[in-house]
Amino acid sequence: TNMTNLITKLSASAFALMLALPVQAQDTLTADSVVATINGTEVTLGHMLMIRASLPEQYQQLPDDVLWDGIMDQIVQQSVLSQQDSGEDSRRVQLALENERRALVAAQVIEGLVADGVTDTAIQALYEEKYLQGEPTEEFNASHILVTTQEEAAAIVEDLKGGADFAEVAREKSTGPSGPNGGQLGWFGAGMMVPEFQSAVEAMEVGAISEPVQTQFGWHVITLNEKRNKEAPSLDSVRAELENELSQQVVSQKIEELTSAAEVTRTAKEDVDTSVLSNLGLLED
Repeated sequence: TNMTNLITKLSASAFALMLALPVQAQDTLTADSVVATINGTEVTLGHMLMIRASLPEQYQQLPDDVLWDGIMDQIVQQSVLSQQDSGEDSRRVQLALENERRALVAAQVIEGLVADGVTDTAIQALYEEKYLQGEPTEEFNASHILVTTQEEAAAIVEDLKGGADFAEVAREKSTGPSGPNGGQLGWFGAGMMVPEFQSAVEAMEVGAISEPVQTQFGWHVITLNEKRNKEAPSLDSVRAELENELSQQVVSQKIEELTSAAEVTRTAKEDVDTSVLSNLGLLED
């Protein structure tokens, strides 16, 4: 029903509202400042700010003067409609409000956990652990010539040792897609090539020519053009990624700790006909 859709949308907005926007006070306005009355019911700036904070992203970019009118109109329209029902809240509204309050309070706790746990010190420690500790990661710049048989590859090795130009031989004889480009593969790190090829490259000295190396693609003759240690990214360039990872760690650990300590009983789904979950008519009982 339309009522169900409306309640669903209202509840969904609670999950989106992880961080309430700070009050943008102008002059003496506060969150408690009354900005409208509808049949005697007061509406505060705080009410408007909470709606503003939970708007979908496409509406967040609208100018404040446009949003002011839209939010005010919405509150007025909802108020005059809701005032038509002077009785107690329906079961659907009660349940939706309980769900929304639970979600909002949980989001508020998450906000506090993240604020306490995602500090500059913690970010720096995670950065060092991920990017600065351990052996530097090597990167390789290699070229290769790919042929069908070991004999062809061995003959190419002899030509190269005799002074033939690697790039010219690659253009002339390599069956691989890098052939027209002189066999160049560019820079790659550990695990980016098939194991036999990767192992051969990692064992080579810069400038050397390999013996024939067999992979699933055929026989390769490889030269290592250059190698280097992969530089760690700057902290600023990965800060957002680190903050996100830390946030998830902090919240997951706290949830695990709290749920482990909590006294929880659940109805086992084996003991219930789970199709009841689609019976929204029960809300009318």
